[in-house]
Amino acid sequence: QVLLVESGGGSVQAGGSLKLSCVVSGYTIGTMAWFRQAPGKEREGVGSIGNDESTYYPDSVKGRFTISRDIAKSTLYLQMDNLKPEDSATYYCGATSGTWRRIGRHLRPDEILHWGQGTQVTVSS
Repeated sequence: QVLLVESGGGSVQAGGSLKLSCVVSGYTIGTMAWFRQAPGKEREGVGSIGNDESTYYPDSVKGRFTISRDIAKSTLYLQMDNLKPEDSATYYCGATSGTWRRIGRHLRPDEILHWGQGTQVTVSS
């Protein structure tokens, strides 16, 4: 059974930082991604990482968010700096069954095979 468990969410003031973690079990970490979903909005990607450690970020978070992983710890991370109120959302990690290298776009939600339960991030102004 594949399990993805996120942690690290919370409340922070604008300009602050948070680091999310996603511990993975039953799955060998390969290509993964972080997504977020705010109430009434579609789920959107905020960082993808390929099997070769290549990364992709949308313009909305580029330069502020960093996706990384520790394969030995079976953990995916999302470092979020200079947070803005519009970053408030539930954040989800996702794993795909595919193998991506030189990743040139963000994974789509329909390409994710396994999802975590989500962790809430609230940024106040």
